[in-house]
Amino acid sequence: MTAEGIDLHLADEPATLALGADLARSCPDGARVVHLTGDLGAGKTTLVRGWLRALGHSGAVKSPTYTLVESYEPAGRTVHHFDLYRLTDPEELEYLGLDGYFDGRALCLVEWPERGAGMLEAPDLIIRLRVDGPGRRAHLQPQTETGRTWLRALSDKWQ
Repeated sequence: MTAEGIDLHLADEPATLALGADLARSCPDGARVVHLTGDLGAGKTTLVRGWLRALGHSGAVKSPTYTLVESYEPAGRTVHHFDLYRLTDPEELEYLGLDGYFDGRALCLVEWPERGAGMLEAPDLIIRLRVDGPGRRAHLQPQTETGRTWLRALSDKWQ
């Protein structure tokens, strides 16, 4: 791991699910916000699916493109999964009552965070995904000390 983060090659969907699972298992106490960026089809929701499965969620995990947020309670931890793709103006987030989601206790996984610029809390971790042939490239960049602690715990397995 460098100060700029970790770069990973994810060969296929199972590798993306595995990264999500390992992020869930290595998530430190105090981690609150993760931004997931990448084009359509880059694997953001797949990563979240792996994450939630590792926490014990057995139901469906779909992108909340139309609802903007889906909330889960796996293993006694609240996780809010946002998809802001359909936002046309960041101020639309005011109608969601963001304070109730970003309460310091829940983990918030935010797809398309750039669409909510200026209205979202700063992330502990930014995960950038992009298509790379049949697989994906992932760049994980810490933004806080909590994010750096998280990546140190993760890097042993993925480097």
